[in-house]
Amino acid sequence: MTENKEKRNFKPTIGLTLISLLICGLFFPILVTGIAQVFFPYQANGEIVQLNGKDIGSNLIAQTFSLPIFFHPRNDSASGVDPDITLQDAYSQIPGISNATGISSAVLTSIVNQNQEGTLWIFGNPYVNVLRVNIELIREYPSAYSDFSG
Repeated sequence: MTENKEKRNFKPTIGLTLISLLICGLFFPILVTGIAQVFFPYQANGEIVQLNGKDIGSNLIAQTFSLPIFFHPRNDSASGVDPDITLQDAYSQIPGISNATGISSAVLTSIVNQNQEGTLWIFGNPYVNVLRVNIELIREYPSAYSDFSG
């Protein structure tokens, strides 16, 4: 008799677990994904960046730039996927890029400043998205970036 009673006590628990699993693990993610695709398709698909009609990267994940003509993402002990660098890091790379491309340091500094992004109000430091700055360089200076401008 007690064994039968114990089985009855587990039925609601198992039922609630399965219903919760379906709602939280299936229906809710599908709903949120659908809403994101309708209202924010660019962000929901990973903020893919195109150059000359070709997908070249994402604004959300660091890209590997090894040539001296480009800004480089952080190379410290961070995760390696941060797409942004601090303004100080960007400024420190300007002399090398200027030497490699012939673009003046003043112009490169201006491009970095124009692409500066901030954090929430007074919290955090300003930063620059490496991919966005490099894309702007390719578009603005096709002679220095002829292999990449199409």
